[in-house]
Amino acid sequence: MSEKLDHRKKYTRKILKESIIHLLGTKPISSVTVKEICEIADINRSTFYTHYQDHFDLLHKIEEEIVEDMSRYLQRYRTELDEEALKITEKILEYMIDHKDIIQALLSPNGSSAFEKKVMELTRLYMMNNLMNDNGIRQQESKYLSIFVISGAIHVIKEWLANDLDQPAQELAVLINSFVNEGLSYLEK
Repeated sequence: MSEKLDHRKKYTRKILKESIIHLLGTKPISSVTVKEICEIADINRSTFYTHYQDHFDLLHKIEEEIVEDMSRYLQRYRTELDEEALKITEKILEYMIDHKDIIQALLSPNGSSAFEKKVMELTRLYMMNNLMNDNGIRQQESKYLSIFVISGAIHVIKEWLANDLDQPAQELAVLINSFVNEGLSYLEK
């Protein structure tokens, strides 16, 4: 009996997540209602409230799950060499391909800006910290440089997602790493 309940809970949460992601494709989270989510999921509101406090709680839980999942995924590839930074970038992009709909919805203007900040922090952990430590950059400079670099990379990725992954992940990873490593001198090639 317990397994059946667990399966039912998992299914309910899955369908609620899919419903809110669908809605984020058309409207901002502030305009989404629990009633709309429940209509799309074909469940009643009392069922919704047994799982989540409100639609913001549901969105927050989705964001946390994605960030934790992405972190576990990237832990397998943690590296310290510059050439391997390209591999980490590829892995981040591959993860985003595998979770395209949800990532695109969460990074869209309709999602929460908190998710973008969480992704930036996670990315900084895996891409920037080793680079900063290896080059002896002071902590304050490191903070601003990593914000600058990762913000640019996030916006490139958002554009890539909006353009329906118009380039292979490997090519985009090379481009992003070239921008990071060469900066404006990339244009002089």
